[in-house]
Amino acid sequence: MAATAARPVPDGYERWACLYPAYINKDKSRAEGRRIPKNKAVSSPTCKEMLDVLSTTGLQVRGERKIYCREKSKEPPFWGRVRVQLKTPAGEAVNPKFRTREDVMLFAAEKIPQLKTRTNPKHGQDGGQQQGKQGKGKKKK
Repeated sequence: MAATAARPVPDGYERWACLYPAYINKDKSRAEGRRIPKNKAVSSPTCKEMLDVLSTTGLQVRGERKIYCREKSKEPPFWGRVRVQLKTPAGEAVNPKFRTREDVMLFAAEKIPQLKTRTNPKHGQDGGQQQGKQGKGKKKK
């Protein structure tokens, strides 16, 4: 049962910055929650992509199963929030490169398009459709 227990919460966790994928989503308007300029934003980012990118920065990062209040769709792909520790409990910056939430959002928006899942999409989906078309031609007699 120990494997299913929740991880302990670090000191000052409630003061970590909360980031939702909608903050860096190019497809959203400012009223719908986008917080960075559209020319720097990413199309349809996910919480997992944000976690993957931000975990390489050296900052402490955690994902949470929350839904952004302005999100129209309540489907599972739109769930998720990322918490990032920007400052120590003493108030000092953890990483001088990331002093504000905006620094973190701009970094994530810059790196997400470079992920392998974005640059090399799966090719297996097209193969099944082509085989189905060939099978239809052979049935005629």
